[in-house]
Amino acid sequence: MAQRAFITGLAGTKLLDEERQFLREAQPFGLILFKRNVEDKAQVVELVAEVLHELAPDALVLVDQEGGRVQRFGPPHWPAYPPGAVFGKLYDRDPKLGLAAARLGARLMASDLLPLGVNTDCVPLADVPVVGSDRVIGDRAYGETPEKVAAIAAAVAEGIAAGGMLPVLKHIPGHGRANADSHLKLPVVDADRATLDVADFAAFRPLKKLPLGMTAHVVFTAFDPVLPATTSPVMIREVIRGSVGFEGLLMGDDVSMGALSGSIAERARASLKAGCDLVLHCNGNMDEMRQVAAEAPELTGEALKRAQRALNARRQPEALDIEAARREFAAMIDGYVA
Repeated sequence: MAQRAFITGLAGTKLLDEERQFLREAQPFGLILFKRNVEDKAQVVELVAEVLHELAPDALVLVDQEGGRVQRFGPPHWPAYPPGAVFGKLYDRDPKLGLAAARLGARLMASDLLPLGVNTDCVPLADVPVVGSDRVIGDRAYGETPEKVAAIAAAVAEGIAAGGMLPVLKHIPGHGRANADSHLKLPVVDADRATLDVADFAAFRPLKKLPLGMTAHVVFTAFDPVLPATTSPVMIREVIRGSVGFEGLLMGDDVSMGALSGSIAERARASLKAGCDLVLHCNGNMDEMRQVAAEAPELTGEALKRAQRALNARRQPEALDIEAARREFAAMIDGYVA
């Protein structure tokens, strides 16, 4: 059965019978995990294996593992990692050190995740925060200039790829200027096109060839005064695919977030119509999962080609002495993490 154009979550730590049947029949392109799905290593391995038994063998298994506030796998079973801002501070001291630490930290995260069956990490961020913006990005960001953010984001993406996983570039074309947390309500950005082009979108352009990307639930009134990027054909066509030039497989941010309006089915339909290749639905609510599945077609055409390119981008993990690498990483960030 062909894979369908959505990624789904699950309710808890065990695969429920109705979830198993849903996966078998709906064939999502992938699964995304959250803390509610995680107890310990053995449990995650079993859960992922059960899911992949029902899906295509190359299905994506995603997680948001950034470090800092956004880390689904953490102590006591997995190491804690610093927020992205730490790499920015290191970069200010010594650019080579900052980039090396960002790459090594990402490589170590991949070494934690890949043995669990997780093959995709929703990093890097290329969001560039500004004074007065909502703190939802905050210390998750790598810096305050597009050049610095793009450089560190590229290092993070390379570290993930070197660990045998796929990176996901987010939140295209930028969440850093947002005046609200899109988990809760819809942010509206009123900056003019020229400002956005040089201060926000510019951070994403050097990363346009990454295999996977995620949109921002943010309205940019200079382009579309009503619709957020996720559901705006103008934003996806003119900015994400046009000005930014992103070439990879594009998913919307979670359609169950408070920024979007309408039913879950309407949100999913609108994002696909706007130009997203995949719908991302995260909360594990079965009624909503069925709505998304009903709207998601089989992957075909250009979306299927981008999906195949993304899957083909995975490579074998580079050899790594993990314990030595952990000591090296700890020395790199010593004094920069509270």
